[in-house]
Amino acid sequence: QVQLVESGGGLVQAGASLRLPCAASGRMLSYYRMGWFRQAPGNNREFVARILWGDSSTFYAVSVKGRFTISRDNARNTGYLQMNSLKPEDTAIYYCAVDVNGMGRYDYWGQGTQVTVSS
Repeated sequence: QVQLVESGGGLVQAGASLRLPCAASGRMLSYYRMGWFRQAPGNNREFVARILWGDSSTFYAVSVKGRFTISRDNARNTGYLQMNSLKPEDTAIYYCAVDVNGMGRYDYWGQGTQVTVSS
C-alpha cells in the first residue's frame, strides 16, 4: 500500500509564497509521474502540474505556469509544489497523486492540504 501525505498549506496574503511537500511511503519505490491537483469550493478538481520520474520533465496548467514549480527529491521520496505570487483564485484544497505504472490514471491520492489566499 502507498500513502501520500501533503502538508504546507495555510492562509497567506496575495503575492506570498508557499511550498507544499508530498511525502510518499509504503511499497512504492518509483512511479511514472506525480501530479498536483486542486479543488476550490463549488468547482471540479483541476490539474495543476506533473513531473515524470524518468526524466523529471514537467508540465503545468496555464493558470499556474511561471508561478508554480513542481519538483521531487528521490532520496526523501517526496515531491514538492513551490507556489509563488499567489493569487486569491489559487485558493483551494491541493492534492498530490501518483501514477505508478503509466497506465493513464493516478493510482494513489493524498488527503489534501488547504491553501487560502487573501486579497
